[in-house]
Amino acid sequence: MADTAAEFESHRRRLQSVAFRMLGSMAEADDAVQETWLRFDRSDTTGVENLGAWLTTVVARVSLNVLRSRAQRREDPLETYVPDPIVSAATGIDPEHEAVLADSVGLALLVVLETLTPAERLAFVLHDTFGVPFDEIAPMMNPTPDAARQLASRARRRVRGGAPAQERDPVRQREVVSAFFAAARDGDFDALVAVLHPDVVLRSDGGVLRARHTVVLTGAEVVAGQALTFGSLSPFAIPALINGTAGVVVANAGRPLSIMAFGIVDGRIASIDVLADPERLARLDLSALGG
Repeated sequence: MADTAAEFESHRRRLQSVAFRMLGSMAEADDAVQETWLRFDRSDTTGVENLGAWLTTVVARVSLNVLRSRAQRREDPLETYVPDPIVSAATGIDPEHEAVLADSVGLALLVVLETLTPAERLAFVLHDTFGVPFDEIAPMMNPTPDAARQLASRARRRVRGGAPAQERDPVRQREVVSAFFAAARDGDFDALVAVLHPDVVLRSDGGVLRARHTVVLTGAEVVAGQALTFGSLSPFAIPALINGTAGVVVANAGRPLSIMAFGIVDGRIASIDVLADPERLARLDLSALGG
């Protein structure tokens, strides 16, 4: 039993990474990995030549089932859905999450992945991120390898359009975010437009209780107009890392009001993803911020 557990543990980080990209939630990813362990523990794998590939297939199938069930439950989807973020102190990512976020799984990427069908997401995540061949992906969904390739291609176009390659330098990220809040605080519309990418997208998820806060805005001038209202939030904005990139947690008297993640492209803000759903905010673990 000890050898079996140790063998599984050697693959845990990869399995968590697969499940997190598939599901966009650490809690659901942990549940998927636990289900994979239970299936592994009940199975005879003595004839399995590549255990890592076998486990990846299992966790992908478990995650696919979760996505399909989730899609069936959402009868009236909101205009946009921002997945639960991983919040870390501005000084660095929690070691527990470092491996999962190693490839910069920013919130903007997860928001775009939420717009894919379960099959598109599976094909894209497994092939483009983890290099799984299409002839191994196809049996999980019952299409042909060519059909799986087309699913990944379609998803790839959506991802490139909605979540382009972002600035990786954390110092530069923070400089741009700070400039944004300084302009908002000063009510400087021109400075806001200057720090925003021309095609910037602002996505806000207010949840069921605050549906009027669920919006999608595009374009620098439109977003700058909305951002002027953020000036009053500046005193309550706590610098943080949101899924490993610069962002803020807006909190008053210890109560989180919103979480804002920023995607920086070519020195300007290309995406702002806001979670303002009070029910989900209340459930998040913000202990990394202290206080």
